[in-house]
Amino acid sequence: MFGFSRPQLIAFAVMVALIVFCPFVLYPVFLMRVLCAALFACSFNLMIGYVGLLSFGQAAFFGMGSYISAWTMKNWGIDASIAIILGGLTGGVLGLVLGFLAIRRSGIYFAMITLALAQMIYFFCLQAPFTGGEDGIQQVPRGTLFGLIDLSNDMTMYWVVAGVFLAGFLMIHRIIHSPFGQVLKGIRENEPRATSLGYRTDDYKLIAFVLSCTLAGVAGGTKALVFGIATLTDVHYSTSGEVVLTTLLGGLGTVFGPAVGAVVVTAMENYLAQFGAWVTVTQGAIFVICVLAFRRGIIGELGAKLKLAL
Repeated sequence: MFGFSRPQLIAFAVMVALIVFCPFVLYPVFLMRVLCAALFACSFNLMIGYVGLLSFGQAAFFGMGSYISAWTMKNWGIDASIAIILGGLTGGVLGLVLGFLAIRRSGIYFAMITLALAQMIYFFCLQAPFTGGEDGIQQVPRGTLFGLIDLSNDMTMYWVVAGVFLAGFLMIHRIIHSPFGQVLKGIRENEPRATSLGYRTDDYKLIAFVLSCTLAGVAGGTKALVFGIATLTDVHYSTSGEVVLTTLLGGLGTVFGPAVGAVVVTAMENYLAQFGAWVTVTQGAIFVICVLAFRRGIIGELGAKLKLAL
């Protein structure tokens, strides 16, 4: 099912078991932050790990999804599911527009164009009236799910976030292991050969870009409902850099790597906060050690040692 091999199915079962068990021993809000970061990283990995497109502007789609979900939830009082879907649609539409402009270039040129376009989105959010400027959109209610389930309770909200993450994860896994995903891998390995076989590579890359941006918007919208706020941090270039590091740390081009990377990065940010100004130095040192010790990422190295595709 969903293209899982036996080792991947076992790994998926372990991941689901951890998702079910962890809220009873750890703080649910921390776990929801991990799941939102994991979905964001998995969506980014779909683009860079399987198409070879390095974007430095993913924060634009994550942040705009967060803003739209927060604004509609606060001002229209819509259902939480609709707010999250609107966040995903915002990311997808924005990805279609910006991707159409950027996809014609590759390599460092594509990366720089996405960074420039993302900075335009950042300054738009800084000036637009509905975003609240530097204050952001605050006191966003969680509302209800399907008009029946009250999401004000952290445990209830956690199961919704877990469901959103698992749905996004399974969608990405299905895309990767579909004929469409095989074409994406062919483009990553040798784009001229894929073109010679008759594939319109720019169209395939644009579709993958839009899918990645849509899931990034879903992650941003979910995060806004969890924490009740959408701020400029969500669209800042540092968020784009963080998702790159998260994916590299977990394992580029692996299915479970981005999720593991999100756990490591979020845990460091949470538990190293006591170091104050030294937290970034400590994080940097840990990243250097991980990059030197795990050249293919944590899951990439583990899969190589076990000779398994994880």
